[in-house]
Amino acid sequence: MQTLKEDLPTLFAKDISYDIYTQDIYFKDPVNKFKYKFNYRIIFWTLRFHAQLFFTQITFDLHEVYQSSEDTILAKWTVRGVLRVPWKSEIFFNGYSTYKFNSNNLIYEHIDTWDRKPVEILKQFIQKG
Repeated sequence: MQTLKEDLPTLFAKDISYDIYTQDIYFKDPVNKFKYKFNYRIIFWTLRFHAQLFFTQITFDLHEVYQSSEDTILAKWTVRGVLRVPWKSEIFFNGYSTYKFNSNNLIYEHIDTWDRKPVEILKQFIQKG
């Protein structure tokens, strides 16, 4: 939990620690689904790349991280940003991440749930900030 608390708030600025994940980690969010640590590393690299390319400001606000059951950690968060366009569109959505870990305390599953559909988030890009 401590590594997640340290990594998540800065995920748009620097890489996370991958030693807490299994080699065959499964990831799913409303637009992606894949397996394996190599792909997991790529998704975080892509997030940082697109954050710098498309946003003048972007933050990942981590609200709470807690163990919700014997093998599950929940992290509640908000993403906020300002798109790099003349009308300065703003993005805002809440979500939570569910992490499942094994007996070695390594995370083998990461499922993200968002408070709105991806198309609703994309519509924010064309609205004036």
